[in-house]
Amino acid sequence: MAEGNSPGDAKFAKRIDPKKDNLTQEQLEFMRKVELAQWQKNLQKRRGRNVITGLAIGAIVLGIYGYTFYSVSQERFLDDLEEEAKGVRARNASRTSAN
Repeated sequence: MAEGNSPGDAKFAKRIDPKKDNLTQEQLEFMRKVELAQWQKNLQKRRGRNVITGLAIGAIVLGIYGYTFYSVSQERFLDDLEEEAKGVRARNASRTSAN
């Protein structure tokens, strides 16, 4: 193999700081284009995940809303309590009228 071409001799990308390093306009423009390309590539993944997350949250909210209406419509204990209260009032009224 030629010198510098083996996998162990590969050069690594050097991390740069655009604010500290003096870069040309061409280099800055190239960095912007690469960042935009990466952002657009990941946009579809994020958009899909956001839609799935939104649908899941909406389904949970609708489920809770529906269950609340169902459970409230099944509650009859207040009606039974009101009937008992009417019976007690009627007995108390008959006792006071008898005295």
